Amino acid sequence: MKRIALTGGIACGKSLVARYLNELGVETIDADDIVHEIIPDPAERKRIAAEVFVDPEKRKELEARLHPIVRERIANWLGGELGDAAPEDGPRYGVAIIPLLFETHWDADYDIICAVVSARETQIARMMTTRGYSREEAEARLAAQMPVSEKAEKSHYVITNDGTAEELKLKVAAFVDWLKTH
Repeated sequence: MKRIALTGGIACGKSLVARYLNELGVETIDADDIVHEIIPDPAERKRIAAEVFVDPEKRKELEARLHPIVRERIANWLGGELGDAAPEDGPRYGVAIIPLLFETHWDADYDIICAVVSARETQIARMMTTRGYSREEAEARLAAQMPVSEKAEKSHYVITNDGTAEELKLKVAAFVDWLKTH
């Protein structure tokens, strides 16, 4: 089974790509969902995020606690649960959605890496519109992550998401077709 990682910047559309992958029969696991299981209270997550995005040391401490748990759960899913459910005939894909794939240095765990990228201003506008962030909060979150251009350079496949949802859906279908030959 191919081990595939989907990464990208905040507000680039990774969740929408995951939804379209699921619609095409590709199973996914999302690192953010695992974090939400570990810290289930949205108010607590918001409070923690407000602290760690302005204090790099606090962010490192939080990541040191969360990342090993997230990595283990994804590895178990790819090696166990997904492997048990995958069909015997045809391609078997397990796509792990890991926003901080390169920052955590987990990229060596995967056979194929796909980056979902958007223009910086598109990311900022999406965070302000859909998440209610101020421009400063959006920029702080962008500053805490590797630029999407670097993620794209390190990836095997890149999906640019600056258009409509329908355009993105077509790009995801093209990615799944590409996977069949790689």
